[in-house]
Amino acid sequence: MTDVTGEGRLKRNSIGTAHIIFFVVAAAAPMTAVVGATPPAFAFGNGAGVAGSFVLAGLLYLIFSVGYTAMTPYISGAGGFYSYVSRGLGSAAGIGGALMALMAYFAIQIAIYALFAVFMSGTMTSLGIDLPWWVWALAVLVVVVLLGRRNIVISGRVLGVCMIAELLILVLLDGAIVLHGGGPDGLTLAGFRPSEVFSPGLGVTVVFVLGAYVGFEATAIFAEEAHMPERTIPRATYLAVILITLFYAGSTWAITQYYGASAVQGAAEASLEGFYFDAAANLLGPWSVQAMNILLLTSLFACLLSFHNTLNRYFYTLASENLLWRAMSKVHVTHGSPHIAGVVQGTLVAIIIGTAAAAQADPYTVVFAWMSGLAVLAILGVQVLVSVSVITFFRKTEHRLSGLRVLVAPAFAAIGLIGAYILVSANISLLTGSHNPIVLSFPIIVAGFGLLGVVMALALKRSNPSLYDGLGRSFE
Repeated sequence: MTDVTGEGRLKRNSIGTAHIIFFVVAAAAPMTAVVGATPPAFAFGNGAGVAGSFVLAGLLYLIFSVGYTAMTPYISGAGGFYSYVSRGLGSAAGIGGALMALMAYFAIQIAIYALFAVFMSGTMTSLGIDLPWWVWALAVLVVVVLLGRRNIVISGRVLGVCMIAELLILVLLDGAIVLHGGGPDGLTLAGFRPSEVFSPGLGVTVVFVLGAYVGFEATAIFAEEAHMPERTIPRATYLAVILITLFYAGSTWAITQYYGASAVQGAAEASLEGFYFDAAANLLGPWSVQAMNILLLTSLFACLLSFHNTLNRYFYTLASENLLWRAMSKVHVTHGSPHIAGVVQGTLVAIIIGTAAAAQADPYTVVFAWMSGLAVLAILGVQVLVSVSVITFFRKTEHRLSGLRVLVAPAFAAIGLIGAYILVSANISLLTGSHNPIVLSFPIIVAGFGLLGVVMALALKRSNPSLYDGLGRSFE
């Protein structure tokens, strides 16, 4: 029930499994990930083995989800990773994890604003409207903030429509490839064969593949607003990972069939931008290229709306804990949304976009590329903390869950995620397209941000022990 004073809790029982899946899959931005992220994976990674790489990433995140969802019944509020890490590793680690999560979601959001502006600017220029990229970024920011202050169901419906549309056009392309009988080699298992998946370049491919999953873990952010969260959140998490994996693996397998296992890498190298569009134009007709261009914009918009809602709930939770400006813990009288948090977040985004514009930073090669790399590293770092937190939490909590779920699975997830962090760190210059010293220091910056949170928490413990002792209890 919404708090009529405008302060207190988010609106309960507002959303179900479908709404949460819309938020999560929209954050993964299927059209953007497939059309934008997989061509470089084909070109610079393990070529035909990209589809199998998505299966590996999906398995890793399903294993991660086993422990992650085991903690769901013990977590209250909209704190997401902050709540999970705090309950398992303590408030100091929780604040460190929260800062890393904020870095990840904020960075990916800035990256998507820049990418949206690039494509929107290109589209409008072709219509005779030539405006700077930052104008389009700020314009869509206003729309996102306005939608974010409404009841979360509204955002869920908008995301659902956008997600279904972008999935549909890609499914049509996949279906056309299959009905056409593939390409020069016909329809084969190319893409899933171990010799292709584990070929040289797998580490490079993993960099792009893992980036396509950023946001799936945000299911827990909506626990306070979910109907029967103890069931809804685990169900939504598993379904989201499975759906994302099946879709990405299926689409990359299909495009591999179109070009042929031996030629797909060369085709991607020859035309990263036209890799999917050429296939669509050939099999579906010119109309599909126009449709894909439009749906690419709606995909980016859906992604922005999803991450905006996620960050709003992080700000709301930290404000409720008196770690941020208390006013951000207020919820809208009518809509039950953290509307002040949304305005604050929108203001920060506008400042960053304005700063980038004033510095004349290229929106694609600098803003988008750099922020994407930073986001992937930051989210991997927090996921490692969560996996360790699951283990420590259940070691000190009475439960009836199996050791497989609360020890083995999170341990394997932690090992896998640490390996992924190392792989991404080693290939960060490729992911960002830059050898700038700032970019190369991203792995250190992410770790340093987490340590900064720990130091801040310990300072708080000394200066205000009563506030520190109350952390994590705002929603109990």
